Amino acid sequence: MAEYDRQTLNARAGSAVAIDEGLRSYMLRVYNYMGLGLVVTGLVAWYVSTLVAPQGSLIDASGSFATAFGAALYGSPLQWVVMLAPLGFVLVLSFGINKLSPVATQALFWVFAAVMGLSLSSIFAVYTGGSIAKVFFISAAMFGAMSLYGYTTKRDLTNIGSFLIMGLFGLIIASIVNIFLQSSALDFAVSAIGVLIFAGLTAYDTQKIKEMYYEADSTEAAGRKAIMGALTLYLDFINLFLFMLRFLGNRE
Repeated sequence: MAEYDRQTLNARAGSAVAIDEGLRSYMLRVYNYMGLGLVVTGLVAWYVSTLVAPQGSLIDASGSFATAFGAALYGSPLQWVVMLAPLGFVLVLSFGINKLSPVATQALFWVFAAVMGLSLSSIFAVYTGGSIAKVFFISAAMFGAMSLYGYTTKRDLTNIGSFLIMGLFGLIIASIVNIFLQSSALDFAVSAIGVLIFAGLTAYDTQKIKEMYYEADSTEAAGRKAIMGALTLYLDFINLFLFMLRFLGNRE
């Protein structure tokens, strides 16, 4: 009987170790995809900014766009394509994830990251390079701390996540209203609240991604989950960074 109990305990311990190793490998894969996606976005954004604003300014002394490429990208209907294309990729990945092959899912993620870089290229013409770098590292530190909390905490963050998602909808409505009001006080409040919401969502989403892991998943299923997890955390970081930039960034 004692021998049977010992064998049972050893089997359970071995299973727990296997799950822990599998979970660490899965989460590392998620973070690697996310990190590489941010690198792609950053490089594309920087490169495009050198084309649209070669002297560091999107607008020249006469009040016109400094380059023809800048005029086409930000002063023509193409600007709406650039703005809305990332949303299109997110929708395709979210709703078509179970129908796409792992290769197609990865390809769409990398193209999405590049298109997002195209969309974010204007920040280099609006904010100083030093403030962009400073805010990036502050955002990275905050993201890392909140993601670590979400990964390690034993507390169920479901209720907090639901509250934050409701707050996100309110934030979107306030941002739309401020397009017409142009209130600096409301803009400040939206930026500050946006930072808090996406910091909290980082912890919530990390816990949710962790709970999505299942050791019996096929290679394809695990790959799809890793991409979607990376996409979720990528969007959390980008939004956290952009709200932090509005809050702390120095304009050109």
